[in-house]
Amino acid sequence: MHVPTVPLFPLRTVLVPGLVLPLHIFEPRYRLMITMLADKPEEERGFGIVALRPGRTEADGRSGIYDMGTMARITKLEELPDGRFDIVTVGARRFSIDALDEDMPFTRAEVTLHPEPIGEPAVAVSLAERAVALLQAYREVISGWGVISMAHIDNLPEDPVVLSYLVASAIVTDVPERQALLGITDAEQRLAAVCDVLRREIAVMGALPSMPAVDLVAARPWAN
Repeated sequence: MHVPTVPLFPLRTVLVPGLVLPLHIFEPRYRLMITMLADKPEEERGFGIVALRPGRTEADGRSGIYDMGTMARITKLEELPDGRFDIVTVGARRFSIDALDEDMPFTRAEVTLHPEPIGEPAVAVSLAERAVALLQAYREVISGWGVISMAHIDNLPEDPVVLSYLVASAIVTDVPERQALLGITDAEQRLAAVCDVLRREIAVMGALPSMPAVDLVAARPWAN
């Protein structure tokens, strides 16, 4: 589904549908973006989050960002005395960029929203159960490795679509792999992929003595 132009907010992380992401907004152009969104009805307070490609910056334009991102819906907004904002967002629909609009201080894009098919329901449900079991095993392995927080994987939903994204977000991996998981067409294939990644990571970590402390994306606010 094609939608009107939406503001873009590039980050060095991948937002997935259903994940809560706090943001600290201090750069003037993005303060303007949030100010404009704050005047809209609550259901229209959203913008697109896209991941920057490794080694690239916003100055690289479209070549510096991935083509697929996730709409971020603002659920909490606080303006600070100096004009900065602390906001809380939650990932909504995935989108692909059709064209960029550079007429504003911040980049906007014409986008196409993607559906969220489950795939073969019975297979997806079976894979979801397998993914939860693997995630618990993964959590046990990494709990002694200095990971600060995996709180957002508690009370996982039963919906295979939502679950596929939240399990993907809980895996400590790099942006390209996170982006690849985001781009998978349906929940069945995504769950199969995260099961493969979890098996790989459990095997790798089981063969290594230790690793540095890692803070997952949901554990702290990101600043623009």
